[in-house]
Amino acid sequence: MAIIIKPIVTEKMTGLSEKLNRYGFRVDKNANKIQIKEAVEAMYNVTVVSVNTMIVAPKVKSRYTRSGVINGKTSAYKKAIVTLKEGEQIDFYSNI
Repeated sequence: MAIIIKPIVTEKMTGLSEKLNRYGFRVDKNANKIQIKEAVEAMYNVTVVSVNTMIVAPKVKSRYTRSGVINGKTSAYKKAIVTLKEGEQIDFYSNI
């Protein structure tokens, strides 16, 4: 079971990582904070100070087409905000 699905690289998360040394990850819904901490430390070779998790609710989307309105929603997911030890950082772009 892969605990970390993908990192969240948005403008808001990039600002948090530069100022507060916090990084966001999309994680498995059944993962707890201890598993997330161990997975981040093993994957990126850093020291994790704290982990905050949240369930992101689905968003309702509608699209207007020639045949009428199509309604749907995005899927819900679990997000983890990880705070690293002072002086450490994660470079998501090193593998490109």
